[in-house]
Amino acid sequence: MGNVQPLPGIFPLAENRDFLSEREWTCLRLVCYDQKTIADAAPEELSRATAGQIDITRASVLIQAARIAKLPGLGSWIARLMAESGWSEEDVRSRSATDIMAAINQHVGYAICNRATEHALSDLQARWSGAFLQDGG
Repeated sequence: MGNVQPLPGIFPLAENRDFLSEREWTCLRLVCYDQKTIADAAPEELSRATAGQIDITRASVLIQAARIAKLPGLGSWIARLMAESGWSEEDVRSRSATDIMAAINQHVGYAICNRATEHALSDLQARWSGAFLQDGG
């Protein structure tokens, strides 16, 4: 499944950027977690593994970001913003793209996502839904 073609002014949905702080990355690396394996962890487990250096609330956000970033066409940058705005992987697949983008804009305090970004996410959601139906879901 290819990425949505960028439109003028669109947030780069497929762009990957670090979503862990340097301290978080160091803590997780020391306990043998990486950005891919944290998606399978539970918040309590991740927090406990880091001896509380990453609290349960932050662990939950990191886990959600890692899970969202696994969706085809989304990168870790938008996944982090989605998770920090309170969205789960299921929400991103099924909730209104307009609501998701509005929550991100509210979270960051300015309009980082616009109508073109909403449209691009909506297109991805339609593709995910079609792939889910084709897979027998």
